[in-house]
Amino acid sequence: MLLGLDGVEIGLIIVLLCLFGGILSGFPVAFAIGGAGVISFALIAALDSGGYLIHQAIDKGSDAYNALIGSGIHPDKISVFRYPDLPRLAEPVFAQGWETAMDRNVSFIVNRMNERVLAGQSIETLLAVLMFVMMGITLERSKIADDLLTSMSRVFGPLPGGLAVSVVVVGAFLAASTGIVGATVVTMGLLSLPTMLRNNYSPELATGVIAASGTLGQIIPPSIVIVLLGTLAGDLYSTAQEARAQEAGCSDALTLLGEPAVVSVGTLFQAALLPGIMLAFLYGAYAFGYAMLKPHKAPPVEFDAKTGETITRNEGLTWFLGVPVALIVGTILLGQVGIVGSQSVIVNSYSEAGQSASLRTNVSEQCAASMLELHGQEAWDTAVGEQAAIDASGGAVAAHQLSDDERAQALAEKLENAAPIGKGIAVFALLFGLVLVIARGVQPNADPKPLILGAMGLLAMLFLDVVAIGPLTSPGVTLLILLVPGIIVMRASKVAAGRLGQNDLLRVVFPPLVLIVAVLGSILGGITNPTPAAALGAGGAILLAAYRKLQDQGKSGAPILWGTGAVVVMLLLGTNFDMRINQESVGFENWLAFIAAFTCFLFAFAVILYACWVLFAGGVLSPVMRETAKVTSMVFSILIGSQLLNLVVISFGGEHYIQDFLKSFDDVRTVFLIVMLVLFVLGFVLDFLEIIYIVIPIVGPVIYGDVLDPKWVTIMIAVNLQTSFLTPPFGFALFYLRGVAPKEVTTGHIYRGVIPFVLIQVVGLGMLALFPQVVTIIPNLIGN
Repeated sequence: MLLGLDGVEIGLIIVLLCLFGGILSGFPVAFAIGGAGVISFALIAALDSGGYLIHQAIDKGSDAYNALIGSGIHPDKISVFRYPDLPRLAEPVFAQGWETAMDRNVSFIVNRMNERVLAGQSIETLLAVLMFVMMGITLERSKIADDLLTSMSRVFGPLPGGLAVSVVVVGAFLAASTGIVGATVVTMGLLSLPTMLRNNYSPELATGVIAASGTLGQIIPPSIVIVLLGTLAGDLYSTAQEARAQEAGCSDALTLLGEPAVVSVGTLFQAALLPGIMLAFLYGAYAFGYAMLKPHKAPPVEFDAKTGETITRNEGLTWFLGVPVALIVGTILLGQVGIVGSQSVIVNSYSEAGQSASLRTNVSEQCAASMLELHGQEAWDTAVGEQAAIDASGGAVAAHQLSDDERAQALAEKLENAAPIGKGIAVFALLFGLVLVIARGVQPNADPKPLILGAMGLLAMLFLDVVAIGPLTSPGVTLLILLVPGIIVMRASKVAAGRLGQNDLLRVVFPPLVLIVAVLGSILGGITNPTPAAALGAGGAILLAAYRKLQDQGKSGAPILWGTGAVVVMLLLGTNFDMRINQESVGFENWLAFIAAFTCFLFAFAVILYACWVLFAGGVLSPVMRETAKVTSMVFSILIGSQLLNLVVISFGGEHYIQDFLKSFDDVRTVFLIVMLVLFVLGFVLDFLEIIYIVIPIVGPVIYGDVLDPKWVTIMIAVNLQTSFLTPPFGFALFYLRGVAPKEVTTGHIYRGVIPFVLIQVVGLGMLALFPQVVTIIPNLIGN
């Protein structure tokens, strides 16, 4: 053996050296990765042909190996790491020759490009990357960060460390709207660093908080890292659990786990929300604590007075906290007691299938033993009892088509159980009630009559819903009944919006906040998947940027507002009316609603075209499109190059060699700790794209193929990569910041400033490790 190393080990070393050499060569990363794959394959093939690379494989024909198989040990559990004394066979790393391996690689790379880049199942999700990138770049070009930072500085500036806290808040806000680490760090560095230095802030604190806040885009949804990592993790988890089920003697993963082996990007967005908020809170708490201990290095800063009326403390607590909380809690309580809820009377044509046991118990003896080990005796006994009860009652009832009498009975039950107030009208009343209440708080000395009239209109809508609208009332009749109070509410809301616009903070925060809530809310709530939500975000960002541009030019932004209203009307009509006009019988109301919705669609489309023209004429759209194309093409080019490098590693057995090493540890948490440490180190020299598409496919079958929760594993990996992006001396965020920092800020300032935030990241990782519920609680509550 060359240098006393196994041939596969030498092959892995060659691949790593070629990869790092290609990245450090200065060539574009995508080409460097693909080139590293080609060069490393050529070197390994040449050494293998010369007889220099010898792989010491286990002799599967030996008596010792057959004895292990006979004792019940699965072949996948047998490796040179776990059983080093087994007899070996010396063979080349390319068992069938490098020519065969190359032919296989060429065909595989074509298939993988087709599956993952051109026409595979994951392409729809990957399209979300393009639109999230476009959304983020558009919002960045619309100078939203500048306005946000100014407004937040006015709010937090008078507090100790207030500027640093405002940077954290704006960083989290930009992370939720852009998801691009480099753009966030550069933008915050250009906008906030000079201001903080002018106000005698410590360079270490200023640079540390900017670099750390900028990396929140790695974890706070809609994070591009989560989209890409989630797309890959879903495939890895499903495949690994199916293999685990076969190894356990079960027919499929559903039998072994008792639930589908599925994890989606939407679920990962839910899982990432609390960890992202937790990290932002820890950043802000450190900045505030630092200022309290060293006030001269983070002094309070007074900015120009805010526009608008002076609000007393009692008024602020009443209208900004007390009444809104009362409205939200009251709506939730009404829902709990059944006053607010669903009024749907849709009856399925088929009955529901009978309830099944929590676990499948009619399985083989080996599968039963595996399930008992996985779920525990109590869960298994419970499932056995459930199955026995089902069998005693005649077995599970299969779904069947309902008769007319059964349909009538089901309809009567739904009518009897329908809530007096529909969920849709309750949510409408809550949202507009909050608008009226906050408008009252913004200008407490203004005439309250229009707002009181609007509140009375909301109460009238709720009253009419109870006394005049029933579950069988058609959407058209419902609209007519609520028309007059609805008009009153809308007129009051127009007055409220004018008052809200007088407040600097609300005027700056509210539009992008609505966009973020619309995008994330549709994903987190399970209403849609990330791709349509990303399209909504990209379109909304274009409208928002165009409105801002028109305001800067002194022109009216009314067309943008009307277009946004058309989108809202279109969504409301699509939600409440049946738009399937291709049916044999379509009611007049549905035809009218379809025509109105289609008209709104055409008008909204025309407004988006107008917004694009405004941005194009203003010199904004062209750079946005160029930057979007650049980032997106980089992502997909790296995806292709990494596939080639992965296939090279697979072709000479490197992937199985690494997996066998990881499987040699009995504790899966030990394996995961090793993987996390390797990812942390690789994060110094590799971007998250290379790590996701090169490293995760190799280690994924091991860490996703055991008992660890896939959501927790994925979020831990994302936070770990975020930590390595901050760690001196190689963290990518540090180089981004160094490129825009003024001359008086040295590299030493940046390194010293970021170390406390690296420690915070490590604490955050520890908290997620000790309390995985932080990751899983929202997905468990919301579902998907």
